[in-house]
Amino acid sequence: MAQARTTKCLTPEDAVNQLEDLYTGATRALAEAMDTFITTGEPPARKTRALFRYPLLRITHRDMTNPRLTHNRAFGKLEHPGVYETTITNPEAFRSYLLEQLELLMREYDIEIEVEISDQEIPFPYVIERTGDMAAAKITPDQLARHFPIPHLTKVGDEIVDGLIDQNTDTPRPLALFDAARTDFSLRRLVHYTGSDWRHIQRWILLTNYHRYVDQFINWGIGQLSDICEYNNLILPGDITITPEHTPEQMKEMVASSPWNRHQMPAYHLTKDGNDGITLINIGVGPSNAKNITDHLAVIRPNCWLMVGHCAGLRDSQAIGDYVLAHAYLRQDHILDTLVPPEVPVPVLSEVQIALQNAAVYVLGNSGDELKQQLRTGTVVTYDDRNWELRFHHERKRINLSRAIAIDMESGTIAAQGFRLRVPYGSLLCVSDKPLHGEIKLPGAANAFYENEIGNHLEIGIVALELLQEQRATLHSRKLRSFDELPFR
Repeated sequence: MAQARTTKCLTPEDAVNQLEDLYTGATRALAEAMDTFITTGEPPARKTRALFRYPLLRITHRDMTNPRLTHNRAFGKLEHPGVYETTITNPEAFRSYLLEQLELLMREYDIEIEVEISDQEIPFPYVIERTGDMAAAKITPDQLARHFPIPHLTKVGDEIVDGLIDQNTDTPRPLALFDAARTDFSLRRLVHYTGSDWRHIQRWILLTNYHRYVDQFINWGIGQLSDICEYNNLILPGDITITPEHTPEQMKEMVASSPWNRHQMPAYHLTKDGNDGITLINIGVGPSNAKNITDHLAVIRPNCWLMVGHCAGLRDSQAIGDYVLAHAYLRQDHILDTLVPPEVPVPVLSEVQIALQNAAVYVLGNSGDELKQQLRTGTVVTYDDRNWELRFHHERKRINLSRAIAIDMESGTIAAQGFRLRVPYGSLLCVSDKPLHGEIKLPGAANAFYENEIGNHLEIGIVALELLQEQRATLHSRKLRSFDELPFR
């Protein structure tokens, strides 16, 4: 039986329930039609295909004279009267996020919430995979594309994020940064790159560029799986799930069996209820990887992502194993030049900087001048050329003018992406070599560095995230928002 096209919802809870009902009905109809086509060759009728659509969430606010604003948070605001809309995918998985956003708006504004079926079709690859069945039935991709919705890149983009939508029109304004099609596009990419279900990704994210950090994270994560900790499971690539009930021998076997090397950016998830745990992703080396993974992680709407990786120290006073807390970025990565031009300043976030420094005090046991011997703040240069040393005479003046203290290939990109995509960010790097002072990365010295420093470095990142969890209400800084922002975080 066809559902009513539009439902006016009195509460956020009603709205999310209706979103879930519409999405479940649409995906069920799509799966059933696909099964029928594979089995009998009968394509869906036009009326049936009209069911394969995302639900739409609409907020209407006409009275701007008396908002009940209670604080100066960066999101959950209606800058203009009018209608705001977005399509929604997987509302059950995003339930807590949707409820939070709607409840904030309803608490402080007189709004009307509506839910209806949108005109945006759900591409079948985002919902179902029938590769084996299709091959057995000798059905080609072209045949499916004639009868079922497929992804269209013309309908997937970052125009909202990048401020390319004209909001001074009579059409509804965007309600969220990413609509359903853009979100689904990234959710499937996350599965491809990380090797695990996107639903396992936690809201607190560590990014690294060396696999040795993964070994440390796995060992630490296994140690957290006990009755006295809030963590539930440790999920490895291949969706291999280690629980507190497994024996140490079983855990060791499961770690060894994980197919991490089949995936470009393997992810490891130490889970908590509400996805409030920590995800570590080995993104590899380079700004292209850094942009790629953060483009997709952003649709999860994480609370924070931090980079914990290696860098080249530029100062004679630095020693291998010292830490660099980036407080500015000289962006020579070039990959975001058209989206966030280099002349646009990317600010550091004080909440993140303080958390990283306090975490270093806790882990290293030093403060004041003693801490300054091990941790230095300053500008980090992010290059797109791994062999920047071969062009040092060309780059020397720029590096010198910037007062840079370290060079890497990811931090500036990750910060610029956090700024662009409205996700709090930060970088704590560890000096692994000093090429300008004759201390290059040789196998013997590198191994000694890895053994001595990676454990502390990773722990600082973890402790920083735990500290940030205590101040999540203020973490999403107003520095991330423009003067004309949309309502949802």
